[in-house]
Amino acid sequence: MLSNESPTLGAEHETFAHVPIEKVRGFWDARPCNIRHSSQVIGTREYFDEVERRKYFIEPHIPPFAEFPKWKDKRVLEIGCGIGTDTINLARAGARVTALDLSEASLTIARKRADVFGLSERIRFYCGDAEELDRVVPIEPYDLVYSFGVIHHTPHPDRVVQHIEKYMTPRSELRVMVYSKASYKVFWIMKEAGMWDMGRLDELVARASEAQTGCPVTYTYTLDGVRELLHGFEILEMRKAHIFTWDIAAYTRYEYRKDPAWANVDENRLAELEKELGWHILVRARLSQSE
Repeated sequence: MLSNESPTLGAEHETFAHVPIEKVRGFWDARPCNIRHSSQVIGTREYFDEVERRKYFIEPHIPPFAEFPKWKDKRVLEIGCGIGTDTINLARAGARVTALDLSEASLTIARKRADVFGLSERIRFYCGDAEELDRVVPIEPYDLVYSFGVIHHTPHPDRVVQHIEKYMTPRSELRVMVYSKASYKVFWIMKEAGMWDMGRLDELVARASEAQTGCPVTYTYTLDGVRELLHGFEILEMRKAHIFTWDIAAYTRYEYRKDPAWANVDENRLAELEKELGWHILVRARLSQSE
């Protein structure tokens, strides 16, 4: 059971509503998410295999959350596919995938990945703004709408959610990850910056939320904030996961050594802490039947 969170952390505002989408696109075009998860030559099978191993080693909660095999012979709409790690695993498991991303640089790598693994026929790629989803992707019913770590990076996340509803039926499922405001990551960012002004929290977290600094938009959410964002949905499950416990300098050298602060925390204790202080809020939902 997730505990109640402090009301002082609970108000979600459109802090980044003024940010042009072109600025967001430029940020991810300059360095697609996870592009440095391998030192192999970009675009090779070896590169993609290492990217996948590294991603799921650091974030082992992703495969059980996505449940790739569950979507065999099903239709999946992925919003924000990036360089295609989850996309490929959905297609590899037998899903028919429609994948959207704002960044053409990311999609170039994702398309190459689909070619390398012989999965291009199972995936339709679209480049465009998820806030204008129905102008980019034809409206069709999907069994799963999946978006992992994406909609908190767009200036108006609520617009994306409103569009998502058009692609779902009462039998469809939404699986989404957004960042948690009450998390170890947020507290660590504040400590590193020496800044405890809650009024500037979103600005600070956005700047330091990703591997490269200066992300134009990053919203964080309380549990109540997620419920507000998904007000047209019935939430089936909501839980937290993921505390990054690795020494950052070693990690950038592709070495895996625990940060001294976490060296003596065993996996069971870590799992308990993640329930309260995890950076990722994982949500499964479906359209509300009362609306």
